Amino acid sequence: MEATPDKPAGLYVHIPFCLQKCRYCDFYSISDLSQTSRFMVALKHEMQMNRRRPLAFDTLYIGGGTPSVLAPEAIGELIETAWKYFNIASDAEITIEINPGTVTFENLFEYRKMGINRVNIGVQSFDDDNLRFLSRIHSARDARLSVEWARRAGFNNVGLDLIFGLPRQDNMNWLDDLTQAGNLEPEHLSCYMLTCESGTPLSMDVKTGRIRWAAEGMILDLFNTAIDFLTESSFLHYEISNFARIGGSHHEPRTSKHNLKYWTFAPYIGWGPSALSFIEPARYWNHRSLATYLRQIEDGKSAMAEKECLTKTQRTIEAIYLGLRTTWGINLAEFQARFGINFANAFRKPIAELENQGMIEINDGHCVLTRKGLLFIDSIASMLICQGLS
Repeated sequence: MEATPDKPAGLYVHIPFCLQKCRYCDFYSISDLSQTSRFMVALKHEMQMNRRRPLAFDTLYIGGGTPSVLAPEAIGELIETAWKYFNIASDAEITIEINPGTVTFENLFEYRKMGINRVNIGVQSFDDDNLRFLSRIHSARDARLSVEWARRAGFNNVGLDLIFGLPRQDNMNWLDDLTQAGNLEPEHLSCYMLTCESGTPLSMDVKTGRIRWAAEGMILDLFNTAIDFLTESSFLHYEISNFARIGGSHHEPRTSKHNLKYWTFAPYIGWGPSALSFIEPARYWNHRSLATYLRQIEDGKSAMAEKECLTKTQRTIEAIYLGLRTTWGINLAEFQARFGINFANAFRKPIAELENQGMIEINDGHCVLTRKGLLFIDSIASMLICQGLS
């Protein structure tokens, strides 16, 4: 299914470089920056090889890794190439992720001048002890400065990332992070629960007992603290981890237009190592290795590692999981039109059980997780799928 005017696609570019790998992160990146020039040549060539895609795009997201380790000139070339080969709307949301430890005011000024209109800053915490635990290369002061510089550079759409659920983190420490973030008046806040991803240094520390994981009750308290504080501070909670500020110079909340595509089955295309693409019903992804990616592109071949065509059942499962991530939940009428399944009837038994547990609600034609349910989305989605689709 191709993108239609009412469902434009998103472009994602993965920059696979970091100065230092954070102990919790399992996104693909390397700390050897010697291949950046070669990578940029390959990236532009990959875009050129795929230029004939009949899609209209209204977002471009430059993520990583750490895109801000590249020179602004390289970012400018990337954007120029994207504009050259793809049908990108003139008012597209163009985002770059930055690490406060790798950016300057001059860089941000150049980003804004080249057409980037949204910046997402990986703050993670305003507590230097927390930042050291996470292996971040920046300080709390660097984080505050990066927001100040972004404003001075002309950005009126700034997003911040925070992490909660760190060992020994309590409500007071987390509330201080939220307060400092709120004082900077960002348009968007993402509050991610720390997860223990297989193969990361953090997972090894947990496995060997060097780190004791936060208790489930504490994580729930921290999650509730975030929702209470941010909704009282005029933020709209629109996805399990994401909040958009209400008011300001824009009438609508400044949600992440690009990330919304992942939760609403909109098409998106990804370039660079490990980048994922989706055009219903097909999903495909590039090689998770810079060396392999470079070799494929330089040989004039596709960087695609694998491709799968999702069955109706697979798409139904994804629609349940992704829909429940949002605070508006699953639209029951749309679900039935899309899959031919009466959701309330097909999942009647698990829904009743989850309602009794205070995890889920059926309101105004939508199936929505409660605040308590949002924290257990994986197990709830599994329960619905196993009992309703079996």
